[in-house]
Amino acid sequence: MGTPPPHATDGFWESTGAAKTFTHPLDAELLTEFVPRTARVLDYGCGYGRLTAELVGSGYRAVRGVDRSAALIARGRREHPGLALMRWAGFPLPFTDRSFDAALLFAVLTCVPDDADQRAIVGELGRLVRPGGVLYVSDVPLQDDGFHVGQYERFAARYGTYGVFETEDGGVFRHHPPEWLRGLLREAGFAVLRERRTVVPTLDGRTAERLQIMARREPAGAPAESGTG
Repeated sequence: MGTPPPHATDGFWESTGAAKTFTHPLDAELLTEFVPRTARVLDYGCGYGRLTAELVGSGYRAVRGVDRSAALIARGRREHPGLALMRWAGFPLPFTDRSFDAALLFAVLTCVPDDADQRAIVGELGRLVRPGGVLYVSDVPLQDDGFHVGQYERFAARYGTYGVFETEDGGVFRHHPPEWLRGLLREAGFAVLRERRTVVPTLDGRTAERLQIMARREPAGAPAESGTG
């Protein structure tokens, strides 16, 4: 695979978005149940290294953070000197197959409105996580409150996908049917082990329900599990 063209949202994350305070917290109980501290962990879409630093502070020593935003990685290096943070805009990432025991994908897909771009991300993590390793996803499902439903309906025609919307400061985000997220994981060779829903703050100061999914990388050709664990 070669380097894909720039994402339509890249400009936001090199400017306004690079100053945001990210809000999806790690679930320590869920993390430690499936990811031992000896694991090699990839934090993809690490932003300014918020969770990368938290992992290292919790005793995870083999953690790499990667993001496509130069501005966010520069901020991370200022705020968290010494972390292994890398800016890498395209695919494949500069790691060999099965390099990691676990990967994190925290509030990343919500920042990627395009189907093909989402498939590319999850597919690349399927390459990098070893069979038996896990992918820990935290993202935003479709919300049912009036504000969010109004946003979805307002922008559905423009983007062609219900759940994509714009914010006043120029961001473009996407909320997902849970089955879409599960389907992305299945396509990339992951089987869902556990799901958990909680309410978290959003970048714009509101709150939203988030969906956490812990999924296991299956060996090539293995049938994917069904259900939510």
